[in-house]
Amino acid sequence: MSQNTILSYRDTFVIFLEYMQKVNRIIASKLTTDLISKEIVVNFLDWIQLTRKCGDSTRNSRLAAMHSFFRFMQYRNPENMHEWQRILSIGFKKVNTEAISYLTLDGIKLLLQEPDQSTKRGRRDLALLSFMYDSAARVQEVLDLTPIMLRLESPFTVRLVGKGNKSRIVPLMKSQINHLHNYMIENMLLEPSMKMHPLFFNSRRQKLTRSGVNYLLRKYANKARLKEPKVIPERISCHTLRHSKAMHLLQAGVNLVYIRDILGHSSVTVTETYARADSQQKREALEKAYVEVVSQAAPSWMKDNDLLSWLKAFE
Repeated sequence: MSQNTILSYRDTFVIFLEYMQKVNRIIASKLTTDLISKEIVVNFLDWIQLTRKCGDSTRNSRLAAMHSFFRFMQYRNPENMHEWQRILSIGFKKVNTEAISYLTLDGIKLLLQEPDQSTKRGRRDLALLSFMYDSAARVQEVLDLTPIMLRLESPFTVRLVGKGNKSRIVPLMKSQINHLHNYMIENMLLEPSMKMHPLFFNSRRQKLTRSGVNYLLRKYANKARLKEPKVIPERISCHTLRHSKAMHLLQAGVNLVYIRDILGHSSVTVTETYARADSQQKREALEKAYVEVVSQAAPSWMKDNDLLSWLKAFE
């Protein structure tokens, strides 16, 4: 499994231990596998949705971790096979596909105007947000970046490591590289000794976290929304920038195969989601394909004054 999957599984069992202590009054040091049943796991999944306000997709992720563990337990503890199979029979909830949220080009421009470029932190935030949009990278891919993964000479590129530890090369625009290059000079990230240092870091020079990046994005989005409420949606996340870049590439006529490669999708079928979501392109395609089948001329009886007078005479 990838490191992100391992961390997700770890978090699942940290939360499960918390649940067992708070709800069932069993501390971690006293918990044994014979105390875990299908009913306990189902109640745990209900608890994270009711108490922690998790959605169905998060519930499914936690259940996937539990399933993985109890598949392993079938071999390590076969005498409880029946109970492990009961847990494995717990089904996943159907998750409704939400409409893709993305910013227009005007929205992106407005957002990127918000960081204060007169401050060191503002310049870092501008380099970070503009890079996230330009590269269409997942937030974890950005957090894992080090200077050695960047090519700062033409052609400008970045090597991103995505799901399943698969790497891909993504081209970058010169305007983006200017912000990034200045940021790296200011923070001495071009020094040979800094090749493996986190590209984006906090005041303690530690790698930024997901929550930290989401906080920065929401802060600037809230400021931009005060200026143009219709341009910046209420709900925005780091993935919104990735969606925005994909939609803008599609609207510019870039082939779906190239967009797939930039996003790091395993199949172009996944990338087709953006084509289905783009109502503007749908309308333009329909207008181009539309064939006039209804005559715009008025019906002949409307030109017949005698007929009209006769019809109007009816009470």
